[in-house]
Amino acid sequence: MRVMKWSMIALAVSAGTSQFAMASAQDDSKGFVEDSTFSINTRALYFSRDFRNNPSGPTSQSRTEESGLGFNALYQSGFTQGTIGVGVDVIGLLGVKLDSGKGRAGTGLFPTGSDGRSQDDYSKGGGAIKFRISDTVLKIGDQYTTAPVFASDDSRLLPELPQGISITSNEIKGLKLEGGHFTSSVAQNQTYHDSLGLTKTDFVGGVYSFTPEFTGSLYYAKTEDYFRKYYSNLNWTHALSDDQSFALDFNIYDTKSEGEGLQRASKDSALPFDQRTKLDNRAFSLQGAYTIGAHTFTLAAQKVTGDGDYGYGVDGGGTVFLANSVARSDFNAEGEKSYQARYDINMATFGIPGLSFMTRYVTGSGANTATTSNGKEWERDIEGKYVIQSGPAKDLSLRIRQATYRSSDGVYYGSSSIDELRLIAQYPLNIL
Repeated sequence: MRVMKWSMIALAVSAGTSQFAMASAQDDSKGFVEDSTFSINTRALYFSRDFRNNPSGPTSQSRTEESGLGFNALYQSGFTQGTIGVGVDVIGLLGVKLDSGKGRAGTGLFPTGSDGRSQDDYSKGGGAIKFRISDTVLKIGDQYTTAPVFASDDSRLLPELPQGISITSNEIKGLKLEGGHFTSSVAQNQTYHDSLGLTKTDFVGGVYSFTPEFTGSLYYAKTEDYFRKYYSNLNWTHALSDDQSFALDFNIYDTKSEGEGLQRASKDSALPFDQRTKLDNRAFSLQGAYTIGAHTFTLAAQKVTGDGDYGYGVDGGGTVFLANSVARSDFNAEGEKSYQARYDINMATFGIPGLSFMTRYVTGSGANTATTSNGKEWERDIEGKYVIQSGPAKDLSLRIRQATYRSSDGVYYGSSSIDELRLIAQYPLNIL
């Protein structure tokens, strides 16, 4: 699950707002080998959940607790010179179990065998061939995706890995256009291509920068036997002074069932199943953030109207660009309205660069689910993060994330009380 989507939107905007130059990106190509990069991202993750109200026994689990080490290697060649540049990307992923147990498995970090135990290790990978003409890139094969209607998830040890065709164009100043046709995807804790249940997703859309402060986006996607989606975003950021700014972010999804009308049963199931359901809803959120010096104060409101939840998952576990999609819950049930208050502090202002803290509280009501109507839920998240700024361990990040989730009537997850803790150490190593 993605927690704060603004950084990804900013990345898309920056890709689409590069200034026109006399030469295109392909004209500036230095060659297949000369422009190559190779990196390995290493992630150590401890993950635990305490289902406080679940009794222990042969058919229930009161706690999951596992830790592992993940390696994400990515080689990206440059493009050959000429009118049409050709290159390749190669991805290699390896997950290693550090600690687990039959009674503690099920965090979603590892594949689980028929005996209920997590595998000691697992690996997956693939490659893609890419072509570039001017400032347009066509890629065929295994690749990560970040579109708001088809976004691969990276919230566990290893990321999801979709397979398909994508095209991205930055030919027009201030405009990024992209489209995709994907036919399978490897789940975060699996190794086979059809592990998300995807048969086909097609999408098209773009991000346009109207001014340096104001951007908008519009996307369409259709996922075979599941749903079609429209998505739109408006983002405005304004500097009030040298150390003050204000930002507004609006997101909306319009989702309707297609074909068999399947829906993923749970965003967090280790092995999710499908069920037939009717979706015809709108999910929207509005978020405002005020920054002064080291402090950022954020308020957000979100609502789902129409029939069914906002459904996603088969089209990527990150396909939920809504303000109240947080660590545990998305607050995305049918009829649900939710509100968030958040506070961030950047300690660089106080002489400790790289250190930051965040806390937020989200409350939701009016949720209609299979087990309740007018359900209520709330979540409190606390996070601390430190990124080493220099020396041999430069860019090593250390993070602690704690989430407390409560629902008076078990709106989600089969439990009305969940305490979650994640300890994350991550080190990106750029070899080329």
